[in-house]
Amino acid sequence: MSQADTSRPPADADRELIVITGMSGSGKTLALRAFEDRGFYCVDNLPVTLIPVFAELSAQARRPLRRAALVVDVREGDLLQDFPEIYARVKSLPGGRTRLIFFDADDDTLIRRFSETRRPHPLAPHASLEDGIAREREMLRPLRELADLTLDSSNFNVHHLRRYIQEHLAPVEGGAPMAVTLLSFGYKHGIPIEADLVFDTRFLPNPFFVEGLRGRTGLDAEVVRYLDGSAEYGDLRRRLVDLLTFLIPQYLHEGKSYLTVAIGCTGGRHRSVALSEAVASDLGTHGLRVRTSHRDLERE
Repeated sequence: MSQADTSRPPADADRELIVITGMSGSGKTLALRAFEDRGFYCVDNLPVTLIPVFAELSAQARRPLRRAALVVDVREGDLLQDFPEIYARVKSLPGGRTRLIFFDADDDTLIRRFSETRRPHPLAPHASLEDGIAREREMLRPLRELADLTLDSSNFNVHHLRRYIQEHLAPVEGGAPMAVTLLSFGYKHGIPIEADLVFDTRFLPNPFFVEGLRGRTGLDAEVVRYLDGSAEYGDLRRRLVDLLTFLIPQYLHEGKSYLTVAIGCTGGRHRSVALSEAVASDLGTHGLRVRTSHRDLERE
């Protein structure tokens, strides 16, 4: 990667405002705390009409807030209708960048989380959870359509979600200018909603049907040796590395701060895991810093 690709933008362009929104029970509060632990100045439930004021004051303060995060959600009520216009205005302000992250989860997960905490849904204090969730989805639809990133937390526990946020959405300052993640997954568990790029490995020989390999994973040497014996596996590995060494600098130049490359197989335990690790290793030899994450490694 050339020096021009890896250089950081001027200090005044380093200012970042993260707007967190999404479904109740999807992890917004946890996300705000994770950003705060990374040094962001955080505000919960700021009225949407004050967001432009907050952004301008943050930039003009004697010691400008270089990184800030705030939560906007259904507690705003009718004021949410003004958010799209306000967000467009804030995003167009010079000297920094603004990102909107929408946290989501499937209905079953949201119902389970509310049941576990025994908290009422903000839109259905005296009605069913299903009704409250349906109303909330409808109210938040315009915000979801505006989001720069939609993160489905259905398959995360609180510890994994916190780690994911801090590693991928709020990296330590002075680290790599873009967080690149190779995320393995199983198609039978659903495509990761946070994926920017998705690649399918289900055409490769499946170790699941090989005696002695079914109980192993793509992290085990026996599975890696089996896949290395496939010409298609080696060809796919080389082609993915070539593609990503081309794409990553382009995304970096565009100002993208995180890139998630999802690699899937049927169950998310063999082919996708091995290939993610192999491609990450190959990208490292090209001077690119990437992380691996295996979403479905422990699932049956």
